[in-house]
Amino acid sequence: MPLSPSTAKEKANILAEALPYIQRFHGKTIVIKYGGNAMTEESLKQGFARDVVLLKLVGMNPVIVHGGGPQISEMLERIGKKGEFVQGMRVTDSETMDVVEMVLGGLVNKDIVSLINRHGGLAVGLTGKDGAFIRARKMLIQDKERAGEWLDLGQVGEIESIDPALIALLDTRNFIPVIAPIGVGINGESYNINADLVAGKLAEILNAEKLILLTNTPGVLDKNGNLLSGLTARSVDQLFADGTISGGMLPKIGSALDAVKAGVRSCHIIDGRVDHALLLEVLTDEGVGTLIKAE
Repeated sequence: MPLSPSTAKEKANILAEALPYIQRFHGKTIVIKYGGNAMTEESLKQGFARDVVLLKLVGMNPVIVHGGGPQISEMLERIGKKGEFVQGMRVTDSETMDVVEMVLGGLVNKDIVSLINRHGGLAVGLTGKDGAFIRARKMLIQDKERAGEWLDLGQVGEIESIDPALIALLDTRNFIPVIAPIGVGINGESYNINADLVAGKLAEILNAEKLILLTNTPGVLDKNGNLLSGLTARSVDQLFADGTISGGMLPKIGSALDAVKAGVRSCHIIDGRVDHALLLEVLTDEGVGTLIKAE
């Protein structure tokens, strides 16, 4: 059935609107943290895969970093192990680390790779242990109840360094890297690392044009629940100070802030529950969510 003239014109305008963005971001690296509902709802998963393939086909270099917290919790329940969190971080003993590696590096990672490949992409799944490209060390966090004391969460890691050579090689061969946030220690031990932190540091190391974090909220909200569509590093610092940004948003905004301060041109906190949120953010005038820039 032919399109009506008004519908055809609307579609043509959308394509024309995308052209300058395709030109501007051609050859640029875009690091995308993939998680939340976009990772669990079937229609959103399919849309995300198509969006990533399209960005690659028009000349951009998408690099995917994924989470998998709900899937890890589900697997732990199935083996009769109760998950424990301290200050939003999963306590990771050796048994839990085995589950993390199995779920993130195996089940979730390969599902994303397969999905992208089914839509015409050339995705390659990695963990930070491959080529030892994410070096990590044990993370200790301050005890909020006992000043001066530190908490050991087991095999929870912080990033020591990232070697960009493997990702750069994949980009030159037209592959799409899909990265599980698992690092490797000096003695070969595995570390569970927050995916937002990996995405932010990777964007910095790769000198990315954009860092995009998919969430389950419209973006960064003020204390009245209104969307803050544009923020600078200075205004984000103020939101930290007055408690507007808290809870699960802390690592996301923290990684975004560090990335833009380190030279990433912009960071976008977007709602992964919106169909084709990735394309709307990258290829349209309006975009969606919250834009964070250095100044």
